[in-house]
Amino acid sequence: MFSQEGYQLRLEWGPQGVAALRDCDVLVVVDVLSFTTSVDLVVGNGGQVRPSRWTPTSGRPLRPASLTGATGLVEMPSPNGSNLCAAAAETGAHVLAACLRNAPAVAARAAELGETIGVVPAGERWGLDVLGSGPREFGPLRPCVEDHLGAGAVLAALSGKASPEALLAVAAFRGTDVAAAVRECGSGRELVENGHAADVDLAVRLGVSDAVPVLVDGVLTGGVLTGGTPR
Repeated sequence: MFSQEGYQLRLEWGPQGVAALRDCDVLVVVDVLSFTTSVDLVVGNGGQVRPSRWTPTSGRPLRPASLTGATGLVEMPSPNGSNLCAAAAETGAHVLAACLRNAPAVAARAAELGETIGVVPAGERWGLDVLGSGPREFGPLRPCVEDHLGAGAVLAALSGKASPEALLAVAAFRGTDVAAAVRECGSGRELVENGHAADVDLAVRLGVSDAVPVLVDGVLTGGVLTGGTPR
């Protein structure tokens, strides 16, 4: 159900979206504010990221502005993107991490890896506060502007028969002042108001990165696939 069968390019949200799109050759995780932006920065420096599962005791996620010079292997739990990467890996699909910065590069690699591509915007979680008083329990998923636009950026760079869900994201991306929308949406304003404007500035830079983080044996790396059991 809700698998968008018959389409090469598909979109569905969050953990349930991973399950619905589990038959895709490639799954692209999008968490613009801020997991996949952070991943792009590290991998772009030649580093690697281990997306460990996040729990309410994991503490605050690493911020993109603190990772602009990061290299080596970085352990990176987050309440949305890292958990989705772990779930996507269990499907056997190739798993890539995309943001606004590297969307065209990720799209090109995804097209090389398979015919059916599922893009999974992470969304946010109602009731989760990792910036203020501390993390609380997961609430229901909140679809968010920045991840819808990030997904649209990836899909806009792909060719193939796209589902209505995918086409809507592409239309939103092409018809929106993306940087302004991300800065002014709820997630962007929350970060700015909490002193993290630099994170938003890094996240809204369209197509500036050639980094293509691919999940291999539990680690996001920019290298060629050499292990794991991807289809």
